[in-house]
Amino acid sequence: MEAALAGAGALFYKEVLRFWKVGFQTIAAPVLTAMLYLLIFGHVLEGRVKVFGSLGYTSFLIPGLVMMSVLQNAFANSSSSIVQSKITGNLVLLLVTPLSHWAWFVAYVGASVLRGLAVGAGVLAVTLWFAPLQAAEPWWIVVFAATGAAIMGALGLVAGLWADKFDQIAAFQNFIVVPMTFLSGVFYSVGSLPAAWQLFSHLNPFFYIVDGFRRGFFGVSDVSPWTALAVVLASLALVCALCLELLRSGYKIRH
Repeated sequence: MEAALAGAGALFYKEVLRFWKVGFQTIAAPVLTAMLYLLIFGHVLEGRVKVFGSLGYTSFLIPGLVMMSVLQNAFANSSSSIVQSKITGNLVLLLVTPLSHWAWFVAYVGASVLRGLAVGAGVLAVTLWFAPLQAAEPWWIVVFAATGAAIMGALGLVAGLWADKFDQIAAFQNFIVVPMTFLSGVFYSVGSLPAAWQLFSHLNPFFYIVDGFRRGFFGVSDVSPWTALAVVLASLALVCALCLELLRSGYKIRH
């Protein structure tokens, strides 16, 4: 395994520099977007909606916005990087190196996780000014933030390998990632929905990521955190296996 990961550190460093050098766009802009969501939804619904008994809506909303930012930015990092390399033609510089598919996977997904967590930390730091939060079960915060970012980093790499241009990545994000994120309970408690919509939400793996992450703050959730963890780990294994197979076969990159 050590030989398979040779060179992964250099590629990881290159991917981190890629998003860090334009941090105003890749980190600050998503934080501003999340803050606008909080200002609008929090102002309109605070005092009108109570969740988990007496929990204020703004407090409930903050963890959802943090996780939404983590997921969307982890996906954007790996997907945009691989497509940009295809379009500019510099992907060949990686293909001529002895990097294994494991090294590619670790570097791209690792950088995506780092960007997702950096944006999430920024959103949390900014939004904490608007409502008090506590870490009732902090281990769930760490577990679901890391696994959620890893899932989306791997999914972004799959989308980037499949896509040939930015239009296809935008379509993948607009028609799959964004709807699944918005319907995962970011802005509402799934327990308040009619039975049919609750069933639909439970088929969405993003729901378990958001619900488990929120459990870490409040100690309550719509489903058991262990059930959520099982679904998230199964989703992670499936996406990672697909991603590694595409990289191993050189899907759409060795032609």
